[in-house]
Amino acid sequence: MTNADSHETTKTLQVESIILEAKSVESAKETAAALWSVATDDLDVTVIDDGKRLFGLLGKKMKINVSTKAPLMYLQARDFANSILDQSGLDLTATFGEDYAINLEGDDSAIVIGRHGETLKAYEFLTNLIYRTDQTVPKIRFDCAGYRARREESLIHLAESVAREVIHRHAPVSLEPMSSWERRVIHMALQENHEITTSSEGEEPLRKIVVYPLGHSKPRRNFRRRRAHPA
Repeated sequence: MTNADSHETTKTLQVESIILEAKSVESAKETAAALWSVATDDLDVTVIDDGKRLFGLLGKKMKINVSTKAPLMYLQARDFANSILDQSGLDLTATFGEDYAINLEGDDSAIVIGRHGETLKAYEFLTNLIYRTDQTVPKIRFDCAGYRARREESLIHLAESVAREVIHRHAPVSLEPMSSWERRVIHMALQENHEITTSSEGEEPLRKIVVYPLGHSKPRRNFRRRRAHPA
């Protein structure tokens, strides 16, 4: 398989950390919260030096290590999502899921998912555009009411169906444009199939997967196109 989508970026995001001198733990948290534009509840603290001299007398400011509970990019993205949801009047709250995926929970989940997940993808695209300034770090992912799991299952079924068609017809099949995550699911689902090969072609946001029979030359056009099943 010769494509870039099957390999996610591996650079790990680190939490922010700073050592401050302050009169109290709360004061240190407030200073760090203002510095990083996050809530004090999103911070952890460790007292390095309590500032006490002999016999318990206060002699100097405390030395405190303050760190974020999650990488700053994800905290800012979650808060941004909550602000959009509030302004939209939707009964949804953005929280962290596995691997800091932003999960939208609430009664209006069907609205925010949209047709074939288009609204959810739009939230994800806009948030990454604003906060993912380093293209070597993993993208910010959104989920709502288990949509991603259902979509992944649907994509795997599609990949298997297309592979059978390509092998039977011995002709390439093009899928509709997909997000990088969706393309990666397709690539990974077919990576063990040695009778076909997959390729991501085109430019965003119209980048798509073409599935070829093994050994088939890659034409510029005239291959069949298959639409993805709705999740």
